[in-house]
Amino acid sequence: MLFELNRTSSGRLLGESRQIVHLALPMMIAQTAQVATGFVDAVMSGHVSTDDLAAVSIGSSIFLTCYVTLMGLVTALNPILSHMLGAGQSDRLGETGRQGLWFGLFTGLFGMALMLAIQPLLRPVLHLPVAVEDKTMLFITGTALAMPAAMVHRALHAYAASLNRPRPIMYMSIAALLLNIPLNYILIHGLFGMPRMGGAGCGWATAAAFWFNAIALFSYVAGNRHFRPYGLTRRIDPPNWRAFGEFLHLGLPIGLSFFVEISLFAFIALLIAPLGTVTVASHQAAMNFSSIIYMVPQSISSALTVLVGQRIGAGDARGARRITGVGLALGLACALLIMLTIFLWRDDIVRLYTDDPRLIDMGATLLLFAAVYQLTDSTQTIASGALRGYKLTRVPMAIHVTAFWGVGLGLGITLGLTHWLTPRPMGVYGFWAALVISLSAAAVLLIIYLARQSRLQLAALSAWSPSREPDVPR
Repeated sequence: MLFELNRTSSGRLLGESRQIVHLALPMMIAQTAQVATGFVDAVMSGHVSTDDLAAVSIGSSIFLTCYVTLMGLVTALNPILSHMLGAGQSDRLGETGRQGLWFGLFTGLFGMALMLAIQPLLRPVLHLPVAVEDKTMLFITGTALAMPAAMVHRALHAYAASLNRPRPIMYMSIAALLLNIPLNYILIHGLFGMPRMGGAGCGWATAAAFWFNAIALFSYVAGNRHFRPYGLTRRIDPPNWRAFGEFLHLGLPIGLSFFVEISLFAFIALLIAPLGTVTVASHQAAMNFSSIIYMVPQSISSALTVLVGQRIGAGDARGARRITGVGLALGLACALLIMLTIFLWRDDIVRLYTDDPRLIDMGATLLLFAAVYQLTDSTQTIASGALRGYKLTRVPMAIHVTAFWGVGLGLGITLGLTHWLTPRPMGVYGFWAALVISLSAAAVLLIIYLARQSRLQLAALSAWSPSREPDVPR
């Protein structure tokens, strides 16, 4: 499972690392800026009251579940566009990109309708004070309005990243974050004639930031000379349902994989709600920070989807396997640094969210679990991204369902809420212990599958063209 690393010179390994970093770093900054809106929401609402932080915690879990799941559908564009670029089919990129924008818009409208429709179903299961529930619903309504823009932005994100131009994504995401901060303050406190919405105002500020992000990125892609030859904005095509079928064929397993992972965390937030606002808020603080540092392996994963896809499109199976190994090694190195950082400064991290000593104590303990699962979470995330580059999504979906729902959620409920395996329920700590086990299981299974499939791709290429030197990219 060395993925050609033992057969490659150090100079070439360094070159492959630079390619990954060149693509991953701007995407990491962009994704961190997007996730940081949740960090800003948590910090600003937490300094209003614990009830506001609890409302934002639950509302954010609902929004992120919907957003990340539908983002998985649109993520199908990444390997499709990357394969086209690698195969030299530049004439198809503009048409596919236009259909991707339609697909993103329709996906976002579906997400908005879904978030508005589920609100009456949430109140009976929250078991929280009415005031907290009202703030939660108001937050969800605001973020629902963000969904169409968020999915169009993801389609543009896939287009720009697949054409090796991630920097505009980074610039626009940073600008959207900077816009989100003053909008949060205005809507939380009701300044300039706006209603005083408390923590719920963060949801409406998030919607405004997403719309800005989508419009700004589209304007850049439409006007930049690098993208002009591919013809994204050359004309307006009607929706092509056959193209949507191709997107769904590849994207539905990705979306389900994303859903089972993110829903695991959302279900935990709902299941621990009866344990009190202190537990909910502590969980949110630890989970929010964990989601920010998750952007490191996630960005490497996104970069590998593009780079592996380009190499497979060009018929370079050895290059795809090699850059997969480099990405996995790079991710593990970053995970070790993150793990050490959490161990050393976990109390200070939680203090960024709250001054409540009860929340600091519980949140710092939860961060210990987050530190432990960094290595396995990084591995399973990056392996999944590489498999998407190979256009392999169904088996990873099955692995994620088994690991996250079967082990993570099932074992979490058992440890956290029952005494079947422990003398007494472990509460929120039981759920986080199950997270560690489920992420480890996913990592092992995905690495085994990735190693096998990349070897099969290499063997197929050798059988097809035995005279070709496989170590030289086309």
